Amino acid sequence: MHDLYILRHGETTWNREGRMQGHLNAPLTDLGQAQAAAQGAVLAQRDLRGFAFYSSPLARAVQTAGLALGAVATEIHTDARLREIDVGAWQGQLRHSFAAPNAVEGPDGDLSVYASAPGEGLAGVAARARAFLADLDGPAVIVCHGIISRFLRCAALGLDDAAWDTLPGGQGNVFYLHKGRAEELH
Repeated sequence: MHDLYILRHGETTWNREGRMQGHLNAPLTDLGQAQAAAQGAVLAQRDLRGFAFYSSPLARAVQTAGLALGAVATEIHTDARLREIDVGAWQGQLRHSFAAPNAVEGPDGDLSVYASAPGEGLAGVAARARAFLADLDGPAVIVCHGIISRFLRCAALGLDDAAWDTLPGGQGNVFYLHKGRAEELH
């Protein structure tokens, strides 16, 4: 596997409200813009010669990519396979409406809701992640979303898809994947 930097977009207004976004868009908050700038500062310290730059086509990822990669990328390619999970009719709804009683909350809320969400399903996201990585022909910086980020990391690290919900999350992360290991950069 090639070296990868996987970035999750910065906080959006819907992240702050606890809404399911899926393929819908909400703008980055001031904090989200600051997170994207911080991602850019992390990447500015790295040697990215020979890296390709990719982003989900969803506006929150494109905005993050522009803020985080503007100083280091000459061209950012969008790829629909990097979109967030499609949660169907749940898009725009408050996440706690679907959470199980006594659900364990992490930085991205109760992840168990995605197993029963309508729409694409987790297997579809995992297949998209594997297909995207199989098409890479060199090292890459990828700006995407919380769920697809986890499945990209599972595939790149050779983990079973079932491990997706054990990986760290949150907005504004930079994960560096190199030689079968992942490291969160700050």
